[in-house]
Parts: sequence; structure tokens; C-alpha cells
Amino acid sequence: MDNLANQGVRFTNAFTTTPICAASRASLLTGLYERRHQFTFNTPPLRSEFTDISYPTLLRSAGYYTGFIGKFGIESNGELLVENKKEALGKMFDVFDNFEHWGPNGYLVKQADGSMKHLTDVTADKVVGFLHGRKQGKPFCLSVSFNAPHAQDNVPQQYFWPSSVDHLYREVTIPNPANSSPDFFANLPDFLQQSLGRERWFWRFDGVEKFQQMMKGLYRMVSGVDTAIGRIRKEIKQLGLEDNTIIIFMSDHGMFYGERGLSDCWLLYEDCIRVPLIIFDPRSEETTNYATLIEQMVLNLDIAPTILELAGLDVPKVTQGCSLVPLLTDFRPQTWRTDFCCEHLFDHPKIPKSEGIRTERWKYIQYFEQQPIYEELYDLKRDTQETTNLIDDIALVEETKHLR
Repeated sequence: MDNLANQGVRFTNAFTTTPICAASRASLLTGLYERRHQFTFNTPPLRSEFTDISYPTLLRSAGYYTGFIGKFGIESNGELLVENKKEALGKMFDVFDNFEHWGPNGYLVKQADGSMKHLTDVTADKVVGFLHGRKQGKPFCLSVSFNAPHAQDNVPQQYFWPSSVDHLYREVTIPNPANSSPDFFANLPDFLQQSLGRERWFWRFDGVEKFQQMMKGLYRMVSGVDTAIGRIRKEIKQLGLEDNTIIIFMSDHGMFYGERGLSDCWLLYEDCIRVPLIIFDPRSEETTNYATLIEQMVLNLDIAPTILELAGLDVPKVTQGCSLVPLLTDFRPQTWRTDFCCEHLFDHPKIPKSEGIRTERWKYIQYFEQQPIYEELYDLKRDTQETTNLIDDIALVEETKHLR
């Protein structure tokens, strides 16, 4: 990953608009906000009008050989939630291999010879197979989604890693997050203290030894993905594809790893909405041996239109994201977004719904189903950890009204 970042363009202010896998992955496919595509857990399937404008559908209709390998995420309990499933998947992908729930703990996959193999390594195997089996003479687009480092929620160990990285991090002590002291949890409103994020904190982080065990497991899983990415890039080079293969690396959302006394995602704090984003284009004159950094705000919604423009295709007019190609070719365009909406609309009794606005300086959040509505306002320039809620600051009445 470091090598990819050093050779490509790294976006230092990349965000997801909805910090949960189901909704964010629908946004990645379509370039639309959650309230537009209306898909998350416990909703009807993603409608055909949206899969029809997804980047794989448009690429495939333009002659690309398309594939998906790994965690699709637009599903619930292993069932794909796509309207007219067979037809929609046929329009999107020539190869579709969604296998995140294989194995007794989700990460160990039984092989033909009876041995067990880690899902990250199986994913890499499948990618190599796709690269070798692609149709010659056709451009291709492969979406690869590693399930790691997602915890396996139904077992006590939570984090499972490939044996190849078992030796890593044994002699190190993982530092606690800066905002993980009990005071941060005590400052949360009651409905967040009683939320699912707190329950899962007890699964993973309620003790010094448990925190170390869990975080080392998490880091090993990330290292497993890192190794797999290196293997895939090596295969691309050996196949003579390295000079014309663009790689985009991103996550669907951030996470709490003990910050504020919580675990998992769902909330609109920086911990959950910030994501990594790297774009490596070997055709670019900017490709170097050191990272090019871009500070403008970019979103998960931007990935679909970026892929389409890089492929020379028109971006659908309904797309709410913006192609990042102008940033890749002119690192200081005259106009670019300075704010964006974020939201979490999943209907769950222990995950409060929220919506907000993030600007270059301010973060406004409202939990609109609480009685009364609970609001937060943070000055991100002075308070990067979002520790001081300024919603009742008289001097900021006009700013608050504007953000509302």
C-alpha cells in the first residue's frame, strides 16, 4: 500500500457520505447519496433504475470485461438485495464471485484438498485467475473487495489473519487512541452511551490485554491485505499490463477502535467518515516515486464518475458525485466542493439515525429522531478530535442556522 501511495495520488481529505457498508457500497456503485438510492440494511433491494446507471453496467455495455470479487455488501444475511437480481448482475458483471460468508468463522475457506486457506489469500487467488482468464483484446474493470479487516462479529476472537503474518506485532504495544479515555464516553448523550457501538466496545476493547489482542489481530489482517495487493500488482506486471492499468484503493467507511468508548462505525464523527483514497494511473505524467497529495474534499460518490471519465464514457446526469479527473490533471482547480452532506438512515433500535454537514471548518450533526432533536457543532480547525460541542455558543447562532 505504501508503494501504491508513493507512486500515485493520495487524497488526504477523502470521506464516505454514509458510514456503513451496505449504503456506502451502493453509493460507490452509483455515485448517489443514500437518501437518493434508498438502500441500506433492512430496506427493499437496490432498484434497477440505479443498478442500470452503475459504473460496471455502463462499462460492460461499452465493451469492457467486468468482474467483482469479494464482499459485495449490497445484501443482508448472505442474500443479495438487488432488484431483478439475475438480470442486474448480468448487466453489471461478466464474472461475479461474492463469497464473504464461506467458512466456519467467515475467514477460513476449505480447499479441495481439505486444507484451510484465509479468505484474503483466496481473494487474491481469484483476482489472479480473473487476470489470466480475461478476454484478450478487451479492456477490463475488476472490482476487488477484501472482507479484511472486518471483525467476525459472531465469534469471540473477532479478528482472524493469514498465518503468513502471524509473527507481526508480537513485540510492540499498540497505543490507545487519543480520545479513548472514560471522559470522552461520559460526555456522550445517553442514547449514544446505550448504542450498539458501546455493546461492541465490550466485545473488543474493554481491557488493556483485550485491546492489545484485538488491535494486533486487526493490524495483522491489514498486513495480509497489504501482502495480497503486492501479489496482485506483481501479477499485473508479469502479464504486461502495468503501463495501462489504473488502480483505485479506497474503503467504504472508517471505524471506531475504542475512540469515545465505542466500536464499529455508523456515526458522523471523523473516525467513521474519513477513508483512505489512492489513485494510481501509470499513464499520468505525475506518476513518481513519491506521493502526490491532494487536500480537496473527495467522496465515495466520486468514484463511479471518476471511473467512467477515465474510461472515456459519459457520466449520467443524475450522478451526485463529481469525477476526480480534474483533480488528477490540475491539482488546484478553480472550483471544487467546500462542503458535503453526510447521513446515516439505517432503521435500527440501537443505532440512532443522523444527518449532518461537513465544511472545511465546521461539522454540524443532528440526531433527528431524538426527542428533542439532539445537535452537535464542532470547529474542526481548532478541535480536530471533536471534543467541544459548540451548539449552544451564542456567538455561533448565525453559523448554526446556516448549517441547519
